[in-house]
Amino acid sequence: MTNKTPMINNQTNSNSQTNPKKKSGAGYEYLLAYKITVPIYDLTAEFCNRHISKFSRTYDQMIQAARSGMQNISEGNQQEGLKGYIKLSGIARGSLEELLKDYHAFARQNKIKIWPKEKAIREIKEIGEIWEIIKRNPILPNSPNFPNLPDDIERAVNLMITLINQANYLIDKLVVSLKEKHMKEGGLTEELYRKRKEYRGY
Repeated sequence: MTNKTPMINNQTNSNSQTNPKKKSGAGYEYLLAYKITVPIYDLTAEFCNRHISKFSRTYDQMIQAARSGMQNISEGNQQEGLKGYIKLSGIARGSLEELLKDYHAFARQNKIKIWPKEKAIREIKEIGEIWEIIKRNPILPNSPNFPNLPDDIERAVNLMITLINQANYLIDKLVVSLKEKHMKEGGLTEELYRKRKEYRGY
């Protein structure tokens, strides 16, 4: 059976953000770029508990990088200005890139083959299951019931590498859209300037 990952984009989510009457949660909760980081964080914690020594720096670094990838998007979305949102989204992207390198290093040091993304999406059923949950829930529930990490170490490593690559792609698109919006509308400084002009009547 072939697993099909839904088209990865932020279109539906950005529409939710621009129509506050339809929102029942924080803006970031609708973003695919945010939602995919939730299973990355959870599964990284599971991966580290299984395969990385709790007494090593790598254990802490990987979990913190996964958490940073998730938390900085939510914190960025709640910034008053777009400049802060762009900066924190960039930090999230950097944290996930660091996490990706850790998984690549683990694969290299343990002689684990890294699969092409087409093979990973086709053969690792957990990828399709994760995206089905994300697609089905505009906002993730407190317990999304994401699948557990595969027992097979090669499948587990390739699952995480694939998910992180997908997250990085989505965050890159998010940052581009935020920069375009900033160029068109300006940031917090410009908004305050406009409000001062309106208040003063000129």
